[in-house]
Amino acid sequence: MSFQVKEPILVIGLGGAGSKLALKAKDSLDSDCLLISNDSKDFTEEVPSVHVSTDSVVNPSMQLIRGSTYNVSEEIKSKISGYSTIVMMSNLAGKAGSAIAPVVSEMCKEADVGLVSFAIMPFKYEKDRIFNSGVSLKRVRENSECTVVLDNDSLLESNPDLTPKACYDIANSAIMHVVESLGTSEMSSDTNILTTSKEGQDIEDSLRDSLKMLYENAPPNAVKRSMLYVVGGSNIPVGVLNSITNLTSGILNESNSQIDMTSESESKVVILSSIQGMTKFDNYDPLGMIPQEDTLDWSAPDCSIDCKLDLYQLE
Repeated sequence: MSFQVKEPILVIGLGGAGSKLALKAKDSLDSDCLLISNDSKDFTEEVPSVHVSTDSVVNPSMQLIRGSTYNVSEEIKSKISGYSTIVMMSNLAGKAGSAIAPVVSEMCKEADVGLVSFAIMPFKYEKDRIFNSGVSLKRVRENSECTVVLDNDSLLESNPDLTPKACYDIANSAIMHVVESLGTSEMSSDTNILTTSKEGQDIEDSLRDSLKMLYENAPPNAVKRSMLYVVGGSNIPVGVLNSITNLTSGILNESNSQIDMTSESESKVVILSSIQGMTKFDNYDPLGMIPQEDTLDWSAPDCSIDCKLDLYQLE
């Protein structure tokens, strides 16, 4: 089943990375935008925002940011009301993204708004962030009609020579290609894995790296259907385009091709694949395999707030 994007559209950016992506997506979709963060430096004067205040705590925990988000829930709900589709951008490797994304997605589900969630997952060496990102992704997937996941770690695994900043730039570029196609191509109402390659490769190598990145995220038999985006298609011979589309049709169960006929200097492949079954992210939470109906504390995400209780030491 495919997800239908309906106007009016609101793009929501969470945290620093999510806010930067949301500002780009707003211009691409010609839509309204809302930024939500605990750091006011992520905001711009031109775009509405909601500040999640953690009071005097300089380096708040993820749980404190999430608890503070519930304190401004009515303000967020008032700003998302009246929209038919919400596109949410979040970096689940960051504290703000992993803290706020489950809360905002929960509000969208309660408001019966179509939610498309874009989530960026952490590198393997960011060990302190992997668990929180996995838990947050599970909740975001439950609350969204469509989820698009890009894994920084598998991008780096395919291209170990890349710097973290280069990975961020490649990931953001791939996400924007999918955002630009929201109005013209169908997206599955499932978990969708977004894969791509670095710049400066020929198109066959780009396709190989994109497929390698895909199969590091999920086994081949879990891929239900794929959308192949060929960026900079005006620079690629037609015979090469035919060969790569025929190749992907033979490898993937179902695949459609969309040729981006821009005159970009660099050509590369971006693949969006619908996944049915387990992904590598399900292993980020050791207890994630437990069904939701058998989980006692599923209804409320893990959070904390300063209750300002005057408790004195009794001993």
